[in-house]
Amino acid sequence: MTTNPPTLPLKLEDLRERLQRLGLYGLLANPESVINAPWLSQLLAIEEAERARRSFKRRLDDARIGVFKPIADFDWQWPTQCDRPLVEEILSLAFIGEAANIVLIGPNGLGKTMLMKNILYQAVLQGFTARFTLASDMLHDLAAQDSSASLRRRLRRYTTPVILAIDEVGYLSYDARYADLFFEVITRRYQNSPVILSTNKPFGEWNQVFPNAGCVVTLVDRLMHKAEILTLAGKSYRLKEAQERAVRNAKSRAEKKPKKT
Repeated sequence: MTTNPPTLPLKLEDLRERLQRLGLYGLLANPESVINAPWLSQLLAIEEAERARRSFKRRLDDARIGVFKPIADFDWQWPTQCDRPLVEEILSLAFIGEAANIVLIGPNGLGKTMLMKNILYQAVLQGFTARFTLASDMLHDLAAQDSSASLRRRLRRYTTPVILAIDEVGYLSYDARYADLFFEVITRRYQNSPVILSTNKPFGEWNQVFPNAGCVVTLVDRLMHKAEILTLAGKSYRLKEAQERAVRNAKSRAEKKPKKT
């Protein structure tokens, strides 16, 4: 037979703070009358657990992380270059307190997006707000605003979260208007809130991403200031998986093929 461990008596000031956080204003109006009630600790625990669950779900939905493989499934042996201790340090989220940016550089198919999403998920678990976006989606969204007021409101979508993750910078090129919008997002977050960014191009080639944009040098400078750079190298893991799948399917079809008599 198991019994619940005894609970410590509640202190009045602690009780008031917990009731205030939970919005239990009826109890808050007269906490002395319930502080010794046997059901109070269980009630507070249930309410706090539900508040934490709803808060986590809201942050996760707002983050727009979507489906992703957990970090436990990352194949550390596949990339020819990947600083695992740096990845583990980033996953500790120490960079948030420093407002340091994280830049993942490498070719397609090496797990940059997977790493980004795992970092964001850890942040959400720890109570931080976050948002994941493709660079093209963010810039098209901002460019579609038809007034200065609507643009200011929409910019908050990308400047308010504690962490903003911008994926796939460098796969498309953008005109000066889009470069200015990208610069505006980075500038508003500069030294206040970190950006996690993935790109297939080293910063020296960003003039190809934003050709004819006068802000590229300053943009790169602000991204690089207090940034951790994670470089990945190797062949595409997705291509490896596709080739392995093709071999398996070919073998399966060969086994099912009727033998000639």
